[in-house]
Amino acid sequence: MNQKKILPYAIVLLVVAIIVLVVGKKAGWFGQEYAISVATETVESKTITEQITANGKIQPETEVKISPDVAGEIVELYVEEGDEVKAGDLLCVIKPDMYVSALNRAQATLNSSKARLAQAEAQRIEREMAFKRAKQLYDGGAIPVSEYESAEASYKVAQSEVRAAEFSVKSAEASVSEADEQLRKTKIYAPIAGTISALNVEKGERVVGTSMMVGTEMMVVADLDRMEVEVEVNENDIVKVSKYDTALVEVDAYLQRKFKGVVTEIANSASTTGTATDQVTNFEVKVFLLAESYTDLVDSVSGNLYPFRPGMSATVDIQTETRENVISVPISAVTTRVKKEGGGTEEVKDESNSPDEDGEEEVIEREEKQEVVFVLKDDVVRKVEVKTGIQDNNSIEILEGISEGDEVVIAPYNAITKSLKDSMLVKKVTEEELFKED
Repeated sequence: MNQKKILPYAIVLLVVAIIVLVVGKKAGWFGQEYAISVATETVESKTITEQITANGKIQPETEVKISPDVAGEIVELYVEEGDEVKAGDLLCVIKPDMYVSALNRAQATLNSSKARLAQAEAQRIEREMAFKRAKQLYDGGAIPVSEYESAEASYKVAQSEVRAAEFSVKSAEASVSEADEQLRKTKIYAPIAGTISALNVEKGERVVGTSMMVGTEMMVVADLDRMEVEVEVNENDIVKVSKYDTALVEVDAYLQRKFKGVVTEIANSASTTGTATDQVTNFEVKVFLLAESYTDLVDSVSGNLYPFRPGMSATVDIQTETRENVISVPISAVTTRVKKEGGGTEEVKDESNSPDEDGEEEVIEREEKQEVVFVLKDDVVRKVEVKTGIQDNNSIEILEGISEGDEVVIAPYNAITKSLKDSMLVKKVTEEELFKED
């Protein structure tokens, strides 16, 4: 009776064992070491160009923000946004009535000062003649000393009054010049040749002059023939950027196309964003867009003379260094592992010191990071420490460790970074087969 109860369980265990044996045989659990499927690539020499990518905005290389020097109402506005202007063209007029009155008052004050100067000059001449007569009489003994000294003092006072009147005339002349300058500033002229890229006022609006405060920004005149991209480069990359480096610029408005540029300016001072705990330090870099890279976009017939407009978003790839015929591998082939300080290459966990059973601290060997690749030979991978150089978007330069013609593992990523170990048996497949297995 007991045998009948045990029999079904025995049959189930037998079936499970058979399934495990079949599956294990196919997976390589029995009869051979377990093999990981990997994709490989042969090491070869190629040209690598290191690039630094940054985002920014397009802006004119030269643009002038126009604010009035005087306050008042705009009574004439001769331009609209997008108009072409030449240097010296009249842009707008601020109501001049108040400044005309100020000039008239200054001129009247000047005339009054000149009249006082003439009066003082006449008094000086009169007192000079009286002093000369008194001197003759005094020399002849006809008048006392007191009368002679009184005539001399009056003459010196008259001379001082003439000098004071002369300074008063100069002050009045300066006031006239200032009033005339203020009146001339009621007319705004274009400082450079270019395009009205922004117009912030309308006829009839009142504006504030820069003499009072910041002033009203009325318009912007920009030279749209010469455009540049202003980008922010991280502090870790800015040391690699040099003036006149070549750059490739991709503008969001023109997809699938890159324009050529040159680095023309690198900021010496950093700009920081974010809080104190999460602060980002960047440096401003300006990249000039070469006109020959977008001449086909300029169409004078349709009026599209300027394909780029201020404020357009752009991505810049600055080419910092190029090396030809260097040993390189795909970036995915290089990973970082840790090794024991004593020289071993086995990967160890990052653990802190912990007390053992006897209460003594167990000293964990210090760990050192190393860059490695896995080289395939006879279905076995060998972990090889390498020294890397520059890299582009796909490949990285190998300075030491491997040679041209070696076969390195490039996929899968998880196996390269974690699973693969030195002298491990692997199965070589193509990338397409690897993706199918996944």
